[in-house]
Amino acid sequence: MLRAQKSSFWKMFRVTILLLILIIVAVNAWRDYHQNWQTPVFVALYPVNADQSIVTADYIASLNEQDFAAIAHYLQQQAQQYHQPIQVYFKLGSEVKTLPPKVPDSQSILEIMWWSLRFRYYAWRQQQDIGVRPQLQLFLNYYDMRAHKVLKHSTALQNGRIGVVNLFAHHKQDNQNQIVIAHEMLHAFGATDKYDLSTGQPVYPQGLGDPDQQPLYPQKTAELMAGHIALSATKSKMANSLKDVRINVETAREIGWLK
Repeated sequence: MLRAQKSSFWKMFRVTILLLILIIVAVNAWRDYHQNWQTPVFVALYPVNADQSIVTADYIASLNEQDFAAIAHYLQQQAQQYHQPIQVYFKLGSEVKTLPPKVPDSQSILEIMWWSLRFRYYAWRQQQDIGVRPQLQLFLNYYDMRAHKVLKHSTALQNGRIGVVNLFAHHKQDNQNQIVIAHEMLHAFGATDKYDLSTGQPVYPQGLGDPDQQPLYPQKTAELMAGHIALSATKSKMANSLKDVRINVETAREIGWLK
């Protein structure tokens, strides 16, 4: 009788623990898909010397939080047009010595799922004490632009709020780096790309900075989730800085600035 009671107790205990874990996972997942913009948003930035070069090491050593202040100002300015008085703060962590798992070139669902699990584990292992609990972690992969002319696409996951951002390690690229960081940040909060994935061309109308402009082309600005200014229906160029970039209605709705 006593043995049966003990067995029943431990079974109930295990079930209770499992339910608590499931509740925690469900709550965290709900938060990932429902950002509360009424509270301050903290973004942890972890620089990575992705090509292990001296040039990149020197660049990372020169970084400070003020280098990212323009992104916070831009997001706050863009949110005002949607009556969202947001507060965004970037916290710069120490350089991460371990490289993030490589994003698979293949479109295989299994490979992508496996990479996603490995990246989540990596992000968990690389957490640092930055004084606050961040809503988003971005790993900034820096490369010497003299050795790397073109960088692979960056990636961010909404579920888990983590991302890996590929950037050039040169201060003359800081303005365009800021666009890429802001773009991936909004991916993590639910925004979708507004360009043709096969060509990189902004999609009409949601990928244009001003889809009501007459004449339509050339555009003067870019939509953040397109990143490029459409010069014609088939040609575009990357925006030079956040001053050339807007966050339009569809993106605002996706990230919760509009209902």
